[in-house]
Amino acid sequence: MKDTLEQLKYPIGQFECPEEVTQQDINTWIFVLEHFPDRLEKLVTGLNDKQLDTPYRTEGWTVRQVIHHLSDSHLHSYIRFKWALTEDSPVIKYYYEQHWAALEDAKTAPIAMSLLHLKATHIKLVYLLKGLDITDLNKSFIHPEHNDPVVLKKNIGIYAWHSLHHFAHIENLLKRKDWL
Repeated sequence: MKDTLEQLKYPIGQFECPEEVTQQDINTWIFVLEHFPDRLEKLVTGLNDKQLDTPYRTEGWTVRQVIHHLSDSHLHSYIRFKWALTEDSPVIKYYYEQHWAALEDAKTAPIAMSLLHLKATHIKLVYLLKGLDITDLNKSFIHPEHNDPVVLKKNIGIYAWHSLHHFAHIENLLKRKDWL
């Protein structure tokens, strides 16, 4: 059976936040974030340049671009947490991820630097998240794309999903190509 474009774009589905985020949800999401960099590194270690430069779907990013995107995106998320914790519902800076992924570093740079950067970012992020109380978790930032508040406890879930979403992009490609 051939994968549909929707299945290739959203292999684990789109993020659906529970109406009421529980402590168990938060703990599960933090666990995902804590272990994601090592899981990703294990998945992509040993891939050659041709494999890294293969798009995960037609007109999609290459594996290399996805890895560099994860590093860039998760750094932005970490900064957004810090802004929300230190300012009153700040409007965050939007960035055009497609333009970032088209830059030369995302298209050609070795993935080792972004894997290390992602590890460092996640170590700091997880340390920060584990120290937050419910008052902190209910703080928010405003995303200019939709001008709605993004509550930090929901943002934890968004980035846990984002991690698994892009992991599935890469893993599914590797399975389809018989590279695992």
